[in-house]
Amino acid sequence: MSLFGKIFGGGGKGGKGPSPQEAIQKLRETEEMLTKKQEFLEKKIDQELQIAKKNGTKNKRAALQALKRKKRYEKQLAQIDGTLSTIEFQREALENANTNTEVLKNMGFAAKAMKSAHENMDIDKVDDLMQDITEQQELAQEISDAISKPVGFGEEFDEDELLAELDELEQEDLDASLLKIGGPENVPLPNVPSTSLPSRPARKEEDEDDMEDLQRWAMEAM
Repeated sequence: MSLFGKIFGGGGKGGKGPSPQEAIQKLRETEEMLTKKQEFLEKKIDQELQIAKKNGTKNKRAALQALKRKKRYEKQLAQIDGTLSTIEFQREALENANTNTEVLKNMGFAAKAMKSAHENMDIDKVDDLMQDITEQQELAQEISDAISKPVGFGEEFDEDELLAELDELEQEDLDASLLKIGGPENVPLPNVPSTSLPSRPARKEEDEDDMEDLQRWAMEAM
């Protein structure tokens, strides 16, 4: 069986070929296998290099044999690097092709759905419908404007007269407030004394008697 047959799983003649997903999976498995082979060869190269250094002065023949093996491993490693690059390129191409296939499939499905949705639609009927909707919206707006407009039922008032009346009401409230602050008007006042003020004495020795008369008059006035 050929290499590609091993990778993709060969079938008989006329057999159905692998799907893109199956091929991508096989390529990934091959990449993983070659990567492990790379790691093995890198370790072998390092080992042969250490052997060559160790026997460089003691055993030249062993050192030369180690370097030859090292060269063979390096050649295999280079080949694997090239193979991995080719497989990676092929895998990416398959992934892109698979993605494009899925995208086109979904776009075709959407196109069929859109065609089915528009199958029973007539552009002339759509234009008529949109025109009817526009007219009904305009009518609804006119009705809303008419309903929201204030209705006075024929009564009109002079705004200046209303403002003057409002000023009078405010003045009345202000006057009432001032009266409450000033207190009631019928606050009782002290009685007028019934006795007359005593006349000022001419002599100094009578000052004490005058003061007593003054105090007594003040007490009677309370």
